[in-house]
Amino acid sequence: MQAISIISSVNSSRFVATLSCFARKMSSSTQNLQKRVLSIQSHVVHGYVGNKSATFPLQLLGFEVDAINSVQFSCHTGYKVFKGQVLNETQLDDVFNGLVANDLHSKYTHLLTGYVGNVNFLQNIGAIIKKLRETNPNLVYLCDPVMGDDDFMYVPKELLPIYRDEIVPLSNISTPNQFEAELLTDVKIKEESDVWKACQWFHEKGVSTVVLSSTTLGNEKELLAYLSHRTNKNESQQYILSIPKVEGIRFTGTGDLFAALFMAHASEKDVGEAFEKTIASLQAVIRRTYESVPEEVKKRERKALPWERELKIVQSKRDIEEPKVELKARKL
Repeated sequence: MQAISIISSVNSSRFVATLSCFARKMSSSTQNLQKRVLSIQSHVVHGYVGNKSATFPLQLLGFEVDAINSVQFSCHTGYKVFKGQVLNETQLDDVFNGLVANDLHSKYTHLLTGYVGNVNFLQNIGAIIKKLRETNPNLVYLCDPVMGDDDFMYVPKELLPIYRDEIVPLSNISTPNQFEAELLTDVKIKEESDVWKACQWFHEKGVSTVVLSSTTLGNEKELLAYLSHRTNKNESQQYILSIPKVEGIRFTGTGDLFAALFMAHASEKDVGEAFEKTIASLQAVIRRTYESVPEEVKKRERKALPWERELKIVQSKRDIEEPKVELKARKL
């Protein structure tokens, strides 16, 4: 009986230790589940832009994702024909008020916004941000001020002052492309000093972290990405990262993917490491997508068709979960 009692005691201790280990794992898992983002941007049935580009990667990186679709289209606007609906500001309020009525708005740790094509809709996002911060003052807001690219503005020009004066100042992180940064700051980026001048404008507006995911300041073979971070002690951290170009093909949804990846990585890592991991996953997705296009497209015998340029996000699951950093950021 004594031997049995001793064995029972040993087994009990092991059982308690196992339970303790399991509880720690569950606690860690629960903490991951507590990361919840409200993502307000476009949606397409076919392809990967906006929320379609952001949701799966965010989920892989431990986020619960609640999406409000600013538009719902059959496909992105690069196709010959696209059809669908545009959510207006009244409908946005209806959806958000439903979250508030159930106290679900208090669950968000992050807010992500992308493409918006309506002035009043964008202004209402400002009200949503303030409402979310009433229940969570530490809410992290990443604003991707989607307005255009390559010197072409594809949203109404009336959105620019709203982004500049109302929305961007509410953000913790902003991820404009070069053209959008130039529009917002009125700084023409011709050399590296112009990048930091533009970033300074964001910091003066209260934005802690600014990332230009690509610029034209590289050379024939590479693009340059820039990150500027202002710490709580008002100290600046600046990074530059060189990215190989993929010639001949423009992929859609890469900016949306970049914003989602960076938001996820920045929630757990310092901004320099988050920058590197974001670029690593993005480049892996782009490489896999490029490898999938027909040879005649690679040889420039014809242009890629829209569906041939859709990002291979699902196929890049492992690269998103476990990015292999090959391109290192240079800290100034």
